Amino acid sequence: MMNALKKAMGLFWIVLGPACILFLFMQAFEKVGLAEAGVAKTNTALQWGIILFIFIPIAAGLVIFGYYAFKGEYDKLPED
Repeated sequence: MMNALKKAMGLFWIVLGPACILFLFMQAFEKVGLAEAGVAKTNTALQWGIILFIFIPIAAGLVIFGYYAFKGEYDKLPED
């Protein structure tokens, strides 16, 4: 039961990582597009660039974690 849940959650993490990045890119394009021309647009683009720079590795980590969970690497955890 628990191993099946781990595999199902692994698929969830694999899908969640790219979905989050896609959502963040859509939000970035929308917010930068709505910003006024000049300094405001530059500042908005810089802020979203930093946000994406930070969250892309986090999303990649989710995918890697999900892959290992789906593969069954966490089926036998060490005990004390």
